[in-house]
Parts: sequence; structure tokens; C-alpha cells
Amino acid sequence: MAPKSKKAPSKKKMTKAERLRLMQEEEERRLKEEEEARLKFEKEEQERLEIQRIEREKWSLLEKKDLERRSQELEELALLEGCFPEAEKQKREIRALAQWKHYTECDGSPDPWVAQEMNTFISLWEEEKNQAFEQVMEKSKLVLSLIEKVKLILLETPTYELDHRTVLQHQGSILRLQELLSLKINVATELLLRQASNLADLDTGNMEKIIKDENVTLYVWANLKKNPRHRSVRFSETQIGFEIPRILATSNVALRLLHTRYDHITPLFPIAVTEQNQNPVGAEQVNVEESTEKAMTEEKLFTEEKAANEDEQPKAEQERELNLVQEENKYEAIENTVLQRTSDSEGEDSQTTQLELEMKLLSEAVLAGKFWRSDGISSVYYNREDRLLTFSMDTLGPVTLIQDAHVNMPYQSWEMSPCGMNKVLLIVKTVFMELQIYIKENLCMLASVKLRGKGLEFHLKGKWMAPIPFILALKEAGLNIFPAVYSHFYVVINNKVPQVELKAYRQMALLSSAFSFGWSKWNMVCNSTRVVIRVREQLSEETEHHTWSLLMFSGDRAQMLKMQEENDKFSEALREGTEFHSTLYHMMKDFASPVAMERVRHSNCQFIDSVCYMLLSIRVLSYS
Repeated sequence: MAPKSKKAPSKKKMTKAERLRLMQEEEERRLKEEEEARLKFEKEEQERLEIQRIEREKWSLLEKKDLERRSQELEELALLEGCFPEAEKQKREIRALAQWKHYTECDGSPDPWVAQEMNTFISLWEEEKNQAFEQVMEKSKLVLSLIEKVKLILLETPTYELDHRTVLQHQGSILRLQELLSLKINVATELLLRQASNLADLDTGNMEKIIKDENVTLYVWANLKKNPRHRSVRFSETQIGFEIPRILATSNVALRLLHTRYDHITPLFPIAVTEQNQNPVGAEQVNVEESTEKAMTEEKLFTEEKAANEDEQPKAEQERELNLVQEENKYEAIENTVLQRTSDSEGEDSQTTQLELEMKLLSEAVLAGKFWRSDGISSVYYNREDRLLTFSMDTLGPVTLIQDAHVNMPYQSWEMSPCGMNKVLLIVKTVFMELQIYIKENLCMLASVKLRGKGLEFHLKGKWMAPIPFILALKEAGLNIFPAVYSHFYVVINNKVPQVELKAYRQMALLSSAFSFGWSKWNMVCNSTRVVIRVREQLSEETEHHTWSLLMFSGDRAQMLKMQEENDKFSEALREGTEFHSTLYHMMKDFASPVAMERVRHSNCQFIDSVCYMLLSIRVLSYS
């Protein structure tokens, strides 16, 4: 029989008194911890409130100190900003000198400032009949020069110097010159077609003629033999050609391909002097100079329409105009009629390519009025290697490439650095390209254009121009980084109060000879009444760079921020050892070297005015 297992010793039961004692000890421990936590919290809160009180007192003292010296600082700023009216005075003298120089040259060209001379020039040219195409092309150089000069008069002359009547006269002169130039080209083409038999090609028997200069390239083909087998035409020693349907190959038909390096199609809209010649909404035509045949495009024309008057002689209204402008360095491919940006996550290269290709191939139609349309164009294909564009059209008519006016906005970042006395380098980075612009005294120059980090050769590189012509040249070349008055409707921007933005640009321009300014991500965080920028002293490109500091400016107060660009959270805390100032100039004066401030005080007034004008035109604080 198995032995009985021993019974486990029973646990001694806790008495009621012991339980009460343990509960009391637990309660006392809890109360003690709560009291310690309360005392700790009160101490920390007192310390926090004390710190806040000290900060408020310090802040109040700094504000009081800022208010006490504000009038003095603003007076000093007003003296420095006297360079702006001085620059305007010098520009007025330059315009007067240009008028006098034109008067003394006596070269027979009209003075664009004098409406009577312009009217006389236009009337005399209207009376000239039966001019050959070469004569019209030679005359067009002067006409285009006059158009540009009149446009610059409207843009460069302050509004208070131009009355409404004068503005209308200049606009009328531009319109009449454009219309007359187009008419002269059409009449000269018709005269050329009348000599078609004398200009027939020995191989095909049809007329082929090419006439070109720096502004216009004309390709004329007339079907003299009416051979149905000759449906494909390519002009000799060029990459320009077309195909026609059989019914036109046996008809009396002539085609004109007119490639101009200026816009001869878009109707002239009134030029708003105060808006600095902003472009139409949503898209602007890219009129770009091309100097090689490689940049030209090959077109194939397929049409189903029948020739209504097969026996008629070639007329001007049967001509085929091609106004195809293509920027050789910027856009490398067009694969569809409309190429749009997408936000698909297909990698950075694919997104860059989509942005690079954002252009539209459009033709013109006339219904209630003239406008560009994208229907009627099909089979669009771009050969990247040969740089050849082919497409089919339902009807004959003008063709153009249209670029999104805001394809380069908003900017990804920007930086402006001095390169010595009265010279700065302004860098603007967009989604898919980087522009570097030199500003020296009263001139600007495109230093480089980088696409996906690769430098591109560009026809504007190395050419010094005044700010307004420079801006127009960049916009015509498709490098539009100049927002229009309506651009905020089409671009998501960090809109700033105009007065704050203007003051920031003016004072940045004053300091630009000795200080670098750059984009800060915190500019998007602060509200519309303040701007945040990076700043550091830099006397030249070769000097050792100082550390970037963050500067916040509200138009009437500047302060250095304690935080850095790499911080994760925005803070308005003031940097130790700094104070409030009413201007950027006095803020930078607190820690800048004497050499830097001496350079600022002796900067050229036209240089400061040009820098300010470029900053106002690009609007780096609102569009980046």
C-alpha cells in the first residue's frame, strides 16, 4: 500500500489588521508620490513662467530699443535707397542720349519715339510695289528692329512719362508694321510664284525655291508637272519635306513653308505698360531662334479634301504656312499632340522627361476669331536621334509649338551670391532645369542652362543685355521664370504681402555686393506677412564662405533666428546676442565685417536697381 502524501503546509492567512496596514502604507506612498509630482510640476511651471517672464521682458526691451532707433534707421535706409531714383535718372539720360545718337546718325531710319516719322516710314513702304522677296527680307530687318524698339519704349519708359495718347500711337505703329510686313511677304511670295516656270527643278520639273536669312526661311514648291508619282517632296540640302495625297499631286497647287524667328501669326494684344509685357493666360508661344537646319522639322501632310479649283493657277490663298518654332537645346522630344505633366511615381528621370516634353503642337483655326487649336493634327512622332518631327494635318494652315507658360514654376530653390564689386550670380532651380544668371551693373547675362544636371549650349549664353530685353529674350526662348499678374491662379505659391516682398527685394539688392541670400524651406511655414531667407557674408566667389544664418523679415522688423535650416520645427526664437532692427541693412551691420559694409555703401546705383528689378520679375520669395 502506497504511503500517504504529506499535506502541503497551509499559507498563513493575513489578518484584517495587516490588510488595513498594507492598504494604509500603499495609500501613503501614492499620496507621497502625487505630492512630489505636484511639487515638481509646480517648480517646473514656476521655472517656465519665470523663463517666459524673462523672455517677455527681454523681448519687450528689444522692441522698445528697436522703436527708439527706428526713425534713425529708416532715415539711413532712405539715404541708401536714394540710389533707385538716381538709377531712374540715369536711365532717363541714357534714353535721351539714344534719341540724340539716332538723330545725329542720319541713317534714314525713322525715330521710334516720333509717331510722325513712323507713320511716314509705313506710308512710304506701303507705296512701294512689286518688291522681290529678297528686298522684303532685307527691309524686314529694319522693320523688326523698329518693332522691338517701340516695344522697349513702352516697357522701359515710366508710366508718368507716357500719356495715353502716346501709348496708343506706339501700339498702333507696332500693329501696322506687323500687318504690313505680313502683307509684303505674301505679295512677294505671289510674285515669286509667277516666275515658277523659270525656277523649275531640272530633275522633277516642279518649282522648288529656298530663300533664307537670320529672321525668315522661305520654302516654296509649285506643282508644275502634276505627276501623281511625285507625292513626297524634300527640299534639297535640308531636312524639310512633306507628302501630299494623290488628288493634289495631279492638281494646280503650290505650298509655302514659312519659318520665321518671330511671331507673325498671333494677333497683337494691347501692351500693358504697367504689367511689363506679360504673356497670354495658360500658354505662351515659343518664338525661338534656330540657326541650323538640324533643328528644323520634317512634316508629312495628309489631307482628304479635294481640290475645288483644279485648273486655277497657284494663288496665295493656297499656300501652306509653317510657323514651327522649336528650341533646340531645351526640348528633346514630342511624342503626342498634348504632353501633360503627371504625378505618377515613375522615378525622377521619367518625371523630368515628362516635364521636359511639355509642349503642344497646335494649328490655327478661324471661327469667331483667331485662336490656336489642337484638333486636326494626328500621327505626331518625334525622332529623338535625328531631331525630326512628323505629323499629319486634316487641313492646311499655320502650325506652332506652344509651351506651358508656367512649366518652370514654382521654383525648387534659388540663391544669389556676389562675384565681386557690382556683380552677382543668381541661380534659379526649377523641377527639371537650372538657370544661372549674371547681373553686372545695368546688364544681365545667361551664364548657363542645365537640364538634369547637364550643361546645354544655348544661343543666349554670353550675351550681355539690359534687364528688360534680357527678360523678353528668355521668355521668347521658353525659359520663362517670370510670373505674370495672373500666375497665382495656375501655380501653387507661397503668396507674400506685396509691400513686404517689395521691401525685401529692395534691401536684398542694396546688400547684394557683399552678402549671399538663398532659399529656405521655412519661408513656406511662416505666414504671408513675413519672409524667411538664408543669408551669409561673402565678398567674392573665392573667399571662404561663412555659415548660413536664418533671417526673418516682416517689412518693418528684421531678426536673426536661433534655429537652423536643418531643424525639424519652426521657431521664432531670437538668436543669442542679436537684436531687432527695422531694416536688413542694420541687421547685417551688427555682425558684418567693415569691408562688407563699405562695399555695400559704395555699390553702383544701376547695379542695385538691376538686381532689384530681376528679383521683382522672378519673385523668388513667393514662387519658390
